[in-house]
Amino acid sequence: MSIRQIIQTIKEYETIIIHRHVRPDPDALGSQAGLKALIKQSFPNKNVYAVGEEDPSLTFLVKMDQIADRVYENALVIVCDTANAPRICDDRYNLGNKLIKIDHHPNVDPFGDLLWVDTESSSTSELIYELYLHAKEDGFQMNNEAARLIYAGIVGDTGRFLFPSTTKKTFQYAAELVGYEFDREALYAGIYNVKDNIARLRGYILQNFELSPSGMSSIKLTKEILDEYQIEPIDTGQLVGILGEIEGIKAWVIFVEEEDLIRVRLRSKGPVINGIAAKYDGGGHPMASGASVKTWKETQYVIEDIEHACATFA
Repeated sequence: MSIRQIIQTIKEYETIIIHRHVRPDPDALGSQAGLKALIKQSFPNKNVYAVGEEDPSLTFLVKMDQIADRVYENALVIVCDTANAPRICDDRYNLGNKLIKIDHHPNVDPFGDLLWVDTESSSTSELIYELYLHAKEDGFQMNNEAARLIYAGIVGDTGRFLFPSTTKKTFQYAAELVGYEFDREALYAGIYNVKDNIARLRGYILQNFELSPSGMSSIKLTKEILDEYQIEPIDTGQLVGILGEIEGIKAWVIFVEEEDLIRVRLRSKGPVINGIAAKYDGGGHPMASGASVKTWKETQYVIEDIEHACATFA
């Protein structure tokens, strides 16, 4: 995929609508809203919108635009940070005139008219900054807000630059972004500070997780547990990484009971798990994926699959 084609297409359209995946994280919002800010700074007369459901814990980053269906007529739609079409937030993405996919997940679903997928990138936000570097000669301009959002996405998807996906290029881009004026302390606080009930649930997880001899760990968060701690299922995304700090754990899964399904949050420090996620209507990165099942009985099948992955991991 030629980055030049994407740049030229963005220049051609007067209305651009940017989507990302459901249950957004900092990279989804950072790449989506960062691209919006970048385009608006570069072409003030264009109509640019970022759409999708809000996550109350991340509204400090950006708030979504509310638009009517008619706005999609003759519009360019760009989907950021979304591996497969069913995970795109707001199914109106297919109402536009042309569709572009920009992502760093494995390209399991090559949707769109133009695609730029780079699995070597730490984050989709990193790709948006790379797009800017290629597009400067076409009049694209960075500003403080775009830099703040893109930096937030990179920080979020690299775990504050601790994950193996962090490269020399990642650090280089981050160094350039922090040259813009935005409050990094407030940004880190917004991403990583948690409320007391989240902290208490973290304690519950650390006291009740199960760990097998192979290095597989799991925890089940039922509706009753979530109600006890007064936590919505969407808020559990802030807790998915904590079992990775424990010595001896190779891969882990957190099951979260929602209204009509059980959310499966998978993470790994070695065994590849996105194939397991795909087996249960999900997907993602080799080391970080998500899926869903309908019953608690099915969660045992997921556990067995992760157990096997850990047991056979060299």
